[in-house]
Amino acid sequence: MDAFFASVEQRDNPELRGKPIAVARDTVRNVVSTASYEARRYGVRSALSVAKAKRLCPRLILVPPRHDVYKKVSAQIREIFLRYTDLVEPLSLDEAYLDVTRSPSGKTATQIAREIRAAIRKELGLTASAGVSFNKFLAKIASDLRKPDGLSRILPKDAPAFLDSLNVENFFGVGPATAKKMHALGIFTGKDLRERTREELTEHFGKTGAWFYEIVRGNDLREVEPNRERVSLGVEDTFPHDLIGTEACAEELQIIAKELERRLSRANFSGYTLTLKIKFSDFTQMTRSRTREHVFSDTEDLWRTAKALLEEHLPPKKPVRLLGITISNAAPLVPEATAKKTNPRSRTDERQLTLPL
Repeated sequence: MDAFFASVEQRDNPELRGKPIAVARDTVRNVVSTASYEARRYGVRSALSVAKAKRLCPRLILVPPRHDVYKKVSAQIREIFLRYTDLVEPLSLDEAYLDVTRSPSGKTATQIAREIRAAIRKELGLTASAGVSFNKFLAKIASDLRKPDGLSRILPKDAPAFLDSLNVENFFGVGPATAKKMHALGIFTGKDLRERTREELTEHFGKTGAWFYEIVRGNDLREVEPNRERVSLGVEDTFPHDLIGTEACAEELQIIAKELERRLSRANFSGYTLTLKIKFSDFTQMTRSRTREHVFSDTEDLWRTAKALLEEHLPPKKPVRLLGITISNAAPLVPEATAKKTNPRSRTDERQLTLPL
């Protein structure tokens, strides 16, 4: 979906159409969930602090999120998908993989993509972008090529040249740290990556190196898994400067908790266990977990629990380079009214793991 939350807000409120909006609560510590394309022209994007978003776009209109509405629309979109195939693997409220290899409609994948986009526009008043290809990796990349309201396909005969032309940052699994390491090795494009042997890539990147070796050759054998269950969801952040003390760390945890709330809502996920991750300047790390009888969900709840673990276990004056919060021990998908269902596995579970990375 194109700027999903923002597009729903503009659809439901005609006064917001054509204007730069961001879905976020108007408080200093909050972050943007989704920005409209009018706001993106100013550099406003998801996960950006509200304060910075306002500086970038003084005319920005902030709209409080309505997660129940987004979930309802997401379910309507999925119903459209299921007209063509039962093999639908949701990634979040606004994105999914569809396997239409054996679609009962007998139509090509490109025809199906066109019809799905047309149905979403006609029935829901929203736009979607689609990527068509012969594996997940390439379909995902194709879906981003012509946003918003676009359709792209990558055929097997076109894949080698397309992959050669990609910057390494576009490959799944290549984050900023990995990209920097690749650049130091002279790897900037898919062509550079393809010229390296499996042994070379494994030596420098471990098991992920074998993935890079396959993916740059268009080999992605992951199947669409309609019944795949998410087991955890987390957010972590590495800081440009080390943090010292619980107060500085607690401030950053609040930002992380807000982003985690956004992702939990988008993924329609909740759980009974919260895990705090702390990585220190010497690259050792520890985790602490707390499990309880009702699910973790909102920012304040996430932050207070993580902060309590932090205050209890953070060594004094030890520099911190990364913090993260993860929710696991997944709750069943139930209506809001029963979201605090008792967890039969409830317990207090606090463990430490220290690893040299």
